[in-house]
Amino acid sequence: MTVLEIKQDTAETKKIAAAISVKNILYATDFSATSEAALPYATGLCRKFGSTLHVAHILSDTNLLLMTGGVDYVSFGTLYEDAHSEAREKVERIAARFRGIPCRCHVRHGQVWKNLSGIVAENEIDLIVVGTHGRTGLGKLLLGSVAEDILRHAACPVLTVGPQVRGRARLPEFDRHGRALAPVELELQKILYATDFSPASLAVAPIAIGLAGKFEAQLTLIHVLENYSNLDSRPGPIEDGIRKLQALVPREARLAYEPETLMDFGSPWNCIVSKAAEFESDLIVLGAHSTDSSTRLPWSTAHQIVAHAPCPVLTVRAAAA
Repeated sequence: MTVLEIKQDTAETKKIAAAISVKNILYATDFSATSEAALPYATGLCRKFGSTLHVAHILSDTNLLLMTGGVDYVSFGTLYEDAHSEAREKVERIAARFRGIPCRCHVRHGQVWKNLSGIVAENEIDLIVVGTHGRTGLGKLLLGSVAEDILRHAACPVLTVGPQVRGRARLPEFDRHGRALAPVELELQKILYATDFSPASLAVAPIAIGLAGKFEAQLTLIHVLENYSNLDSRPGPIEDGIRKLQALVPREARLAYEPETLMDFGSPWNCIVSKAAEFESDLIVLGAHSTDSSTRLPWSTAHQIVAHAPCPVLTVRAAAA
């Protein structure tokens, strides 16, 4: 019996039900340790939702050219064939680990996002799962080119698993034979939904609510005030923000736990990451703009959250919301 009991004739019910429909999950991998860390989340979600797992690897021209060392075209063609065969074997080995989960394998050659977007469209992908290294350097946030392209362009939600994931949110990894070091069950006990009240972020609320219902999780809604110089005004921005957060959860939504609302002050990404750590959140859910600098949750903020979050982050672009 689901804990998300809402009258079936309400518009909010239909919106929430659509938001948590996950039939096809794409796991994009470059076979690195960073990618491997994201795999248990993809398989755990497939088990929870009864989804088909799509494992994809793209052979990029850049990597192949680096491997050639300037050899001739014929040698390059042979190298490509060998690399394609090796990649196919690796992808199939990944798929073979998880009996009971429907799985399809994809190995393509060329520009990474162009090929991944084709797989997304052809297979009606509902969710992309990808690992990020989340390093920072020279003042610029680096998530890895693949994760960067996916986050900026994917029209479906993206679950990113960064290097700071720890505690209960860090699922056990698999050994080289595909055996989990411990039973892998994705349990979301605490979900943190962050919003700047922009249309894009508000449209993501049904996803957070739906997941809280699906996993019987405690849902916390947070809004961060960067400019809090007018806290003494009436009506107060704190009370106004709390009221807006409370209004996001439909009265008909009967969740396992009463949703909590929170206002914080300061740098949005820092506050959100800090609260996720303090609450021991298992997932952060947020909507993001790619170019709109007027929003309080701009693309750079989403990147910072992804890179530093102590748990996986589910990001939905404005176009997808």
